[in-house]
Amino acid sequence: MEFCVEDSTDVHVLIEDHRIVFSCKNDDGVELYNEIEFYAKVNSKDSQDKRSSRSITCFVRKWKEKVAWPRLTKEDIKLLQKVSTKRPPPAMDDLDYTTTVVSCRPAELQTEGSNGRKVLSGFHVVLEDTLLFPEGGGQPDDRGTINDISVLRVTRRGEQADHFTQTPLDPGSQVLVRVDWERRFDHMQQHSGQHLITAVADHLFKLKTTSWELGRFRSAIELDTPSMTTEQVAAIEQSVNEKIRDRLPVNVRELSLDDPEVEQVRGRGLPDDHAGPVRVVSIKGVDSNMCCGTHVSNLSDLQVIKILGTEKGKKNKTNLIFLAGNRVLKWMERSHGTEKALTALLKCGAEDHVEAVKKLQNSTKILQKNNLNLLRDLAVHIAHSLRNSPDWGGVVMLHRKEGDSEFMNIIANEIGSEETLLFLTVGDEKGAGLFLLAGPPASVETLGPRVAEVLEGKGAGKKGRFQGKATKMSRRTEVQALLQDYITTQSTKE
Repeated sequence: MEFCVEDSTDVHVLIEDHRIVFSCKNDDGVELYNEIEFYAKVNSKDSQDKRSSRSITCFVRKWKEKVAWPRLTKEDIKLLQKVSTKRPPPAMDDLDYTTTVVSCRPAELQTEGSNGRKVLSGFHVVLEDTLLFPEGGGQPDDRGTINDISVLRVTRRGEQADHFTQTPLDPGSQVLVRVDWERRFDHMQQHSGQHLITAVADHLFKLKTTSWELGRFRSAIELDTPSMTTEQVAAIEQSVNEKIRDRLPVNVRELSLDDPEVEQVRGRGLPDDHAGPVRVVSIKGVDSNMCCGTHVSNLSDLQVIKILGTEKGKKNKTNLIFLAGNRVLKWMERSHGTEKALTALLKCGAEDHVEAVKKLQNSTKILQKNNLNLLRDLAVHIAHSLRNSPDWGGVVMLHRKEGDSEFMNIIANEIGSEETLLFLTVGDEKGAGLFLLAGPPASVETLGPRVAEVLEGKGAGKKGRFQGKATKMSRRTEVQALLQDYITTQSTKE
């Protein structure tokens, strides 16, 4: 149990076998008194209390530990507001919060970024209470600092939150927790926006939400429908923005699990390890929903919601893609920047961008087709030149910066010799490119993998051809030496 009184003085706690008596003064000097008769007998000798700057926590052990209680009190009554069986979290608009380190243990964190997956060594820090939201309910975790030490991840473990840091913290020490407010407020806007869209979609068109994802740049709500019309999307967007302009309040309440009102609240069920009261987020006159996430206190804080469209979801469902609040402004800024850049490149107004790009695409297709025809003609000409060259025979090599696999295969087809080793390459002379080895099938089968190894590439082949990708075209002379040694060795054997 926790008696939530900040900066309390004259604290007295008496735990007896059938009741608890609590009294103190708050920071304004007001005297508080609570006497609670327990539902059943407790072990008063094995119970204790602990005081912090924000509350007095009482650890009360039941006499029969394995017997569940339907409620805390003997009588089925509401407790005074000054008493709570669960300490309320810090306010969602708090920027910092002082608390105590409970434990700190070594841990590892897997991260994924542009450079691939990494494993970071660090510590899982558990606090007496935390300002930082752990990942859950479709919402990513908060980020922030503990005593100016960066918190890289916050995850839930039962009723505790694990804060991953790369610096240890001493258990029992008081620490200052600060939240990354920009990230927190963004998540608040997106999460409250999801609640609003979900409620309106259900109210207008009976479209039920089955899941949702708060992404880095956009969010998606999975609706239980195979498709949506343009008119439905427009109607939902219009309705949610009207409610934002109506400045409807958003309230957070905690209800006991046996409260009849819980049955009237929308939700997809509680976690298996849930304990304590049920947290309910309500938009006045619109929606009430079980939720553990962070939310704005008024819909006006959302500013605006923009629905970007729909995408096909899993199992005959539809994903509704949306932005809320500051994300809409950032999206507009990016879109305007792109529009200005295209206007400068295409030399036309924004209204003509699509038509201008279509014309460029058609021109590019014609140029690519003409270029391919020329490349084929060039390949045939090169093949005939090589075949008629006085140097023909043994090992024949050719490299061109421009070309592709088809270009090399045309040359090999036109030459059509199985007596000469033909080594063709295209691409950057010192970088990456493509290669083809053609000649007697037995020789190619032997030499192909070795050529790929020298060029630090990969390839495959059959029927006298071996081709693939190379990363070190600069080693073509080594391949030439390899092929020449092979020819010399074969000639000696004969």
